[in-house]
Amino acid sequence: MNLLFVASECTPFVKTGGLADVIGAVPKSLAATGTQVRVLIPCYPALAAVAAGGKSVMEFDDLFGGPARIIAAQADGLEMLLLEAPHLYDRPGSIYLGPDGRDWHDNDLRFAALSFAGAQIGIGCLGDWVPDVINAHDWQAGLVPAYLRQHDGLTPPVVMTIHNIAFQGVFDATRLSALRLNADMFTPEGVEYYGKISFLKAGLALASKITTVSPTYAAELLTPEFGMGLDGLLRARQADLHGILNGIDLDVWNPETDAAIVSTYSARALKGKAKNKAEIEARFGLTSGTGPLFCVVSRMTSQKGLDLLLECLPDLVGQGAKLALLGSGDPDLERAYIDASNSYSGSVGTIIGYDEDLSHLMQAGCDAILIPSRFEPCGLTQLYGLRYGTLPVVARTGGLADTVIDANEAARLADCATGFQFAPVTAHGLAHAISRCCNLYQNPKAWTATMRRAMRHPVGWDLSAAAYLDVYRSAQER
Repeated sequence: MNLLFVASECTPFVKTGGLADVIGAVPKSLAATGTQVRVLIPCYPALAAVAAGGKSVMEFDDLFGGPARIIAAQADGLEMLLLEAPHLYDRPGSIYLGPDGRDWHDNDLRFAALSFAGAQIGIGCLGDWVPDVINAHDWQAGLVPAYLRQHDGLTPPVVMTIHNIAFQGVFDATRLSALRLNADMFTPEGVEYYGKISFLKAGLALASKITTVSPTYAAELLTPEFGMGLDGLLRARQADLHGILNGIDLDVWNPETDAAIVSTYSARALKGKAKNKAEIEARFGLTSGTGPLFCVVSRMTSQKGLDLLLECLPDLVGQGAKLALLGSGDPDLERAYIDASNSYSGSVGTIIGYDEDLSHLMQAGCDAILIPSRFEPCGLTQLYGLRYGTLPVVARTGGLADTVIDANEAARLADCATGFQFAPVTAHGLAHAISRCCNLYQNPKAWTATMRRAMRHPVGWDLSAAAYLDVYRSAQER
């Protein structure tokens, strides 16, 4: 099977969230099944070196305002198709935001171009390689099936994957012609969404199949609470909706070989974890305590529940625990955690920003990771935590509920517990989960057994890759 991924980011080249990790990892797992996967992403400045070693395979005289071409290149074990359009992508800073922190004014054109290029590949414009299925990821690729629908000939089926339904790519209806969409596409069955254009809604309405990143999130999306205005459409398409858990790249995230950590270790030999803990304490200005060292590696937003954690800090510190936080986002939350670091000097440490190597070290050096998200499609940090024996403390929502087995008494007796869940998602619920974690930490034998069990829990892509293949084959049969 020839498979085309269309996405806006891909690890290790450009990343703002978990989408990039998925795009960088799934093709490698699918390749092991004999599937030939090519990944189409914009050629941002970070990909210039990759593009320089590639070959131009397709050209556009005018792609939404300027010339463009597609460059085929190989990098990091991936077959890449880079959409080089300097007028759209050759910009400093974030791939989505301008220097002022706001969306680029032409994001509709930037990602319509990505979808249009994906559709052109789908109808055979590359010549020697035609995809059997296209997997479009998130709103940035949502117009792929719309452009294919405007083509008169045969087209491949599209599978639309939702990584986070909160981001829907909504633009003014007056942009229809600028986006090269026919007037008859502006219907409730097409791209129209409450009088506007929604890229994500278009993808969900027009794709052959829909996937999202966990079974629980798939069920949640059918409700008004989590569907964010698209729950009705998803209920109508429930038979085509599949929840498939994300995995992680076991080569990149491996405590036995990780070059970013101070001392490697394994489930059999845990000694090295203590050396990483000492390094984290030094980096974050923390003193050793009698309780566990918690970490947070997250965007600092309301979705991630970090305002709830602020309310829990007195209890956390009062139990002899420590907190190391790495993240950025909401300026008010950033200031609040910097203030907390000053108020609880030696017990709370905050670093504003993101550092990939430091995130690896935190997974290796901390005892537990806190993920109090109000909603979480799948989440990856809890999977990293499992892999590194850093017990996840998670809200019972989305993929967090699917991947962490709560360490209640029955689960511990059954030898299957891997972390802690809490519900409802409130400060009180989080505080109770933190206390349960602190209590287990005081029982070294039980804590070590839970760590080892977590590290042996399957978090790779093998099972998920097989599930994706089933969906792709089903899409071909329609």
